[in-house]
Amino acid sequence: MRLSSFGRNVGVSLWVWAATSIAAAAGDCSPTHVDLRGDWGVARFTVELAQTPADRARGLMHREDMAASHGMLFLFEAPQNVSFWMKDTLIALDMLFLRADGTVATIHENAQPLDLTPIPGGSDILAVLEVNGGMTDRLGITTGSVLRHPALDQTRAAWPCDAPE
Repeated sequence: MRLSSFGRNVGVSLWVWAATSIAAAAGDCSPTHVDLRGDWGVARFTVELAQTPADRARGLMHREDMAASHGMLFLFEAPQNVSFWMKDTLIALDMLFLRADGTVATIHENAQPLDLTPIPGGSDILAVLEVNGGMTDRLGITTGSVLRHPALDQTRAAWPCDAPE
């Protein structure tokens, strides 16, 4: 069954509301989740971590699908100039390039599957969150939004784990 644009938007809105309610109720900062917030609202994604060079090189390659509320968080040892590509990646992705404090510096929307064109994220990037293509637009996520995750240095985090929702 195909949903209309209205149906998809309602579904995404309900998912954001549910994720926000769960995040607020849990009040936790878990390695398996990221929370994002901005003027647009709050969202939570279940994430896989890509922390080693091998994990980061493999990323989401060869995956045929990914749940709407899931993603992958790429973590680097230190802030650096990063660039990604879509080699062997079968699904469109949005990439959120994050500064060391968890602030979204750059967003690349709808990276095309199998495209070898480099996608520059900028300099001073510590982490990258990949989610399904089109998700940042559907949720209204913008640059300047902040991400919360325990892997970030909590003394520098714009939204530390122990801060209220």
